[in-house]
Amino acid sequence: MLGAIAGDIIGSVHEGAGTKTRDFPLFVAASTFTDDSVLTVAVADALLHGGDYVDLFHDYFHRYPDAGFGGYFRGWATSRDREPYNSWGNGSAMRVSPVGFAAQSLDEAVEEARRSAAVTHDHPEGIRGAQAIAAAIYLARHGADKADIKARIEELFGYRLEKALADIRPRYRFDVSCQGSVPPSIIAFLESDDVESAIRNAISLGGDADTMACMAGGIAEAYYGGLPEELRKETMAQLDAPLREIVERFAARYGL
Repeated sequence: MLGAIAGDIIGSVHEGAGTKTRDFPLFVAASTFTDDSVLTVAVADALLHGGDYVDLFHDYFHRYPDAGFGGYFRGWATSRDREPYNSWGNGSAMRVSPVGFAAQSLDEAVEEARRSAAVTHDHPEGIRGAQAIAAAIYLARHGADKADIKARIEELFGYRLEKALADIRPRYRFDVSCQGSVPPSIIAFLESDDVESAIRNAISLGGDADTMACMAGGIAEAYYGGLPEELRKETMAQLDAPLREIVERFAARYGL
């Protein structure tokens, strides 16, 4: 899941900036983890320790209230509401990468992604987005090639992944919906050569940069077998000790 966190941190300074280039420094002074990373770690925590998603999402929000949470999630977590709010936003997909790494089968990845999404994002699009990212990570981690990953995601979830980034980029705008941001994030991975290029591809679309890079980076990590050492070290250095501890425990358990 560290590829997802790297994408979030690198994308954090491009959020709302409309970046339309792949040429930018990976880390700058203002780079920081956001709610994408916080909730990714919360999902990992649930998988490691068997905790309840609702309780953990509430707890992690209250530990990191200034991490950039969306308004609906903020209201839900502030009040410790236990009912979902029918969201189709990409928050379900941004946090799901640990599921794809931990699952022992594709069916398990899809079902656990549904569980992790539905506590807030119980709209069919919110669930579909999380399931597609988790399935892509599972397939990538278990040896599927890009053509197979593309075909399976299209078959299982109905997303159309045939457009090239060069055709998407000029007209693409900020879009927090799963249906509007998950497919181009998967395409950003499909057109990549390594984890870094997947992250750069996603950010270059000029959309919800940190979340799209988070999604693309998670799939790329699974496909390319981890992060280059310098990228791994810088990403880990950006996390505080509690987040870093869960990341390290998750990596040790699941062989990342």
